[in-house]
Amino acid sequence: MFSRFDGQRVSLACALTASLVVGGDALASTINQNTSWTINRGASTTYRVVAYGDSIFAGYKGSLSSVAKRSGPQVQGEYLAREFNSNMEVFRRTKSGAKADDIYNNKIVSERSYMQASNTRVVMFEMCGNDYLQARSAFEDQSGTCSYSGLDTALANCTTYTEKAMQAINQYATTAKAKIVMNIYYPGFNTDNKLTSCSDSATGKPINQRQKFLPYLAKSNWRTCSLAEKYGFKCADAFAEYMGADYDSNGDGQIDREALRYKSGETEAAYVTRITSTLVATLRDSNTHFVNASTSYDYMQSDDTHPTFYGSSVSVGTFGGTATGSSAPDFADSAVTNGQNTEWNKSGHERMGWIFSTLDPTTP
Repeated sequence: MFSRFDGQRVSLACALTASLVVGGDALASTINQNTSWTINRGASTTYRVVAYGDSIFAGYKGSLSSVAKRSGPQVQGEYLAREFNSNMEVFRRTKSGAKADDIYNNKIVSERSYMQASNTRVVMFEMCGNDYLQARSAFEDQSGTCSYSGLDTALANCTTYTEKAMQAINQYATTAKAKIVMNIYYPGFNTDNKLTSCSDSATGKPINQRQKFLPYLAKSNWRTCSLAEKYGFKCADAFAEYMGADYDSNGDGQIDREALRYKSGETEAAYVTRITSTLVATLRDSNTHFVNASTSYDYMQSDDTHPTFYGSSVSVGTFGGTATGSSAPDFADSAVTNGQNTEWNKSGHERMGWIFSTLDPTTP
């Protein structure tokens, strides 16, 4: 039987879960969901990967008390351990529901000691998803004349704190051989293909929600990858990898995901045109990521926001905390061919970790 305190605790947990699970609404509450996990190959040397971010890096799976063990950074760590022939400790310092300023201030800066360790070799981060999710949620609630100020603010804040994050990591992660930022895929791509409840001030008519949001996301992703070049980071183009098929669907001679990828030297305006107009017909909802013309895999969980994952979960405590552990690699070396394990393209997090692995240093 529950005591009065237990009942209050359960009620709070339910309330937090309801606010963290994302469908049409954004993550309204925040909770730390950290992991510290060592991939043990029985080697004499241990190196470190540090990943800062929100629920995406956390491996959020609709629970306050557990997360996916093999979120993108953990998958990458396993590839890296194999490449270095070393043990690899993977620190995921994450806050589900956090906006960009929160991740910058309370994770990257406040928890900088994790990347200051002398054995750190890779530092990575992602942010801004909750800025846009919350802006979308507020926009969907509008009636009357549409206001785009919330979307403008989300883009401005994302740009500001992405740059600040890179500056801070460059300052603190002095032994890192690779610094990586991931841009944003488009969750709810199909769901957003609908008319707004508000009307545009110029036309007096509702507008297509996806057509309004996509240019904002394109601008954000261009700025993320452009800033990466400026500050010596590598840009993991999750938008291209999640939203574009792994074959040439339109007969232009390019694999769709390669055609969508950020190109060094391209202007923001040119990139936005390429994504929102020239190649927009090749964009696909990540619930059906086509690896060839006849086979697709679901990269999104049922909340239509968080990536699917392979394998088990780990406990982080009822109200959020840190999961700590150690285990052998989930995939033997014999299960990795040409730098890809047997699950590399079948779920969102496995795909994410593989993207990172292509940007890792080849030696420690």
